[in-house]
Amino acid sequence: QHVHWNTAGSATTVNYDGIVKDHAKLSLYLKSLSQVSQQEYSRWPLNEQQAFLINAYNAYTVELILTRYPNLESIKDLGGIFSSPWKKAFFSLLGQQRSLDSIEHSLLRGDKRYKDPRIHFAVNCASIGCPALRDEASLGNKLELQLDDQTIRFLSDKTRNRFNAKTDIFQTSKIFYWYAEDFDKYAGGSKVFIARYADKIKLPASEASTMRQAKFAIEYNDYDWSLNKTK
Repeated sequence: QHVHWNTAGSATTVNYDGIVKDHAKLSLYLKSLSQVSQQEYSRWPLNEQQAFLINAYNAYTVELILTRYPNLESIKDLGGIFSSPWKKAFFSLLGQQRSLDSIEHSLLRGDKRYKDPRIHFAVNCASIGCPALRDEASLGNKLELQLDDQTIRFLSDKTRNRFNAKTDIFQTSKIFYWYAEDFDKYAGGSKVFIARYADKIKLPASEASTMRQAKFAIEYNDYDWSLNKTK
């Protein structure tokens, strides 16, 4: 209800003022997440577990923003020189006090069954540079389609991903740099991963051909940590 796509359908902003008014509903949802036991969670198939964790990460990120909203310009304002907003253990999940890093790095990436770097296009860090926060929950029976849709939308965003046909350089997000290990281990590397989407991100035929053959270099754009708020 409070998440809005841009006209290109490649990025979203969040109406945090609207969420403040509906905070009781968010609190109820967060409480329902915290009530899921480790025993119950362990009975779910992997896709259900991943959908649950993506939803939890995104919902608790919004909750973290609300702890200081509107008096912040970036999620980084919630950290300090020696502290990180992603390391704050401010909620309970699966019977333990958790941080956002705990969800992403321990429960998602730390799971031995984790083999899908598209997760990085589904978790949202409340910043302009992040892949879009979806306007629907992740669902186990739709997760494959949702992850692919998230990836295509993000790579199609020309403000964050640009192919220079003169230099054969693809300028893209630092997500591919920060999580290079995941793309190398599970997707044949960032270039091979990006090449798989060459025909789906609305490039001219000649550029798509270069991309498809992975005959390009990668440069990483500066990451925009500005809050993804609706103006």
